[in-house]
Parts: sequence; C-alpha cells; structure tokens
Amino acid sequence: MRRFQMKNCRMEYKDKIGFIGLGNMGKPMAKNLEKAGVNLFVYNRTAEKMQDFAENSMICHDIVTLIRSSDIIFTMLTNDDAVHAVYETILSMNIAGKLFVDMSTISQEASNAISEITKSKGAGFIDAPVAGSTQPAKDGTLIFMVGGSEEDEKKVLPYLEIMGKEVKYMGENGQGVNAKLCINYYLSILYQGMAETVLFAEKLGISRENMMSIINESASGSGASKVKTKSIIKDEYPAAFSIDLMLKDVKLAIEAGAKFPLTASILETYQGAKDAGFSDSDVMSIIPFIKGKDK
Repeated sequence: MRRFQMKNCRMEYKDKIGFIGLGNMGKPMAKNLEKAGVNLFVYNRTAEKMQDFAENSMICHDIVTLIRSSDIIFTMLTNDDAVHAVYETILSMNIAGKLFVDMSTISQEASNAISEITKSKGAGFIDAPVAGSTQPAKDGTLIFMVGGSEEDEKKVLPYLEIMGKEVKYMGENGQGVNAKLCINYYLSILYQGMAETVLFAEKLGISRENMMSIINESASGSGASKVKTKSIIKDEYPAAFSIDLMLKDVKLAIEAGAKFPLTASILETYQGAKDAGFSDSDVMSIIPFIKGKDK
C-alpha cells in the first residue's frame, strides 16, 4: 500500500512521542518529527547529540524517564546488541498500553523475541525498518516496511508519514525486518556491481565521470547509483552507510537463508573491506579495497 502525505500541512498530533537513538539516521528523523510540531521526548546514550532538541523538545537523560513520558516510542539503533540493551531497560518497566516502533535493522530472532515479550507485558510492538540513507532521512523521504498489527500500524502512520514518503504494510511482526534484509541484500550486490564496473571502465581508459554518467542516464541508473556518483568520482568515501553496517546486513541475510550464486562473493568483499581498515568508511569504499586487491 502506498501512502502519501501533505508535507506543508500543519497538523495537530495528540500523542506524546519518544525517540531513542540519535545517530546518523535517527537524529534527522527525530528532527522531522520536531519540525512537524510533534510533542517529542528524546534520549541518546551520547548526551551531546540531544542538545539540538533542547529548545523545542524534551531531553530525557535516561530511558526510564522517556518511557514514562511517552505514548508511542520509536527506537533507531545500530544492531542487535544495542536494541537488546535498550529493551532490557524498557521491558523491566510497566509498559502496558504503550506502543513501540523499532526501526533498526536487526535479526529476525531479536525482533521476534522483543516483540513477544513486549506484547506479553500489554504493550504493542511494530518492526518498521527503513529503506534509505542519511539524505532521505533528512529529506523525510524514507520508505518504511512495517510488520505488526494493522491497528497498531494505523496509530503510528501519521508519524511515519512525517519521516517518509511511503509506508509499506508487510503483514505480521517480523515481516518488516524480512523486507529490509531483502532490500539491503539487493543493495550489497548493486554496490559491488557498480564498483567492479567503474574499475573495469578505468582499465579500458574510461573515466569515472563518464562511466557514472552513462550508468545514470541509462536503464542501469537508479537512486542508489545517483546518490553515490559524487563520492565515486571524487574517490572520497565519508560514511552515509558504512562498510560495517552493510557487512552486518549481509550476515543477517545469510542467517535468514540467503544462499545464492552471489552470496559468497559479496560476503568476501565486505568482510575483506572491513578487515582492510574500511569499517567506518562508506559502503562504496569497496572500490579502493577491490582496486588494491587487484594490484
């Protein structure tokens, strides 16, 4: 199902919204909620990242205060360990009647376990990971893939529509996470194909600028290729989506059953890039990694 919103229309939001996790993705997402006039409570383990919210939102210095203050709580965290750590505190509280929306990319096992325990305590739980990186997070053009009850999805829909351009209801709990693993598996292949094509073109005397222009203006082009073009041409890779995060998602896909002709190749590439020191660089730093390997 495709959902649209009127971004310039000011609405009244009755729920008190909590947001945990103000990293590269979470902070701009929370900022979009704040700009829309949402009654927002924020928490981040690194306190400095909360300061931008001091004027218009409520800063919480611990998770317990945020949970007690909020009706709907969004979590945007790095991995299984981070999500388990946060929900360990949450699940020790009386959370009956609250609704939790985890937007992190985590394993099926972790998401399903947290969902079951949360619901057993009388609260709702939705897995709603996103397609899109830091720029779509800033622009409010993410795509949400939602797993959970339709009733709970309707409750959070107005807030997801502030942060994204499209909300896909995938079905029961866990299906949002499954869809996210699929799209990131595809991206891992796409990025490796783009890296190899650019390096192949250079061997044949074709510049990166010309090659990326051909890719982007042909049927081969996509939003993914266009957003990476500047970085590829400049051969500079500040992290929009890091090697570490892509490797994590490739491994999660493999755990979930991905076993195809290209699976071993992408795992070798992203693991190799991490081992070579590119962990915190953007995913397209597989270009200098592969280039160095090829010498």
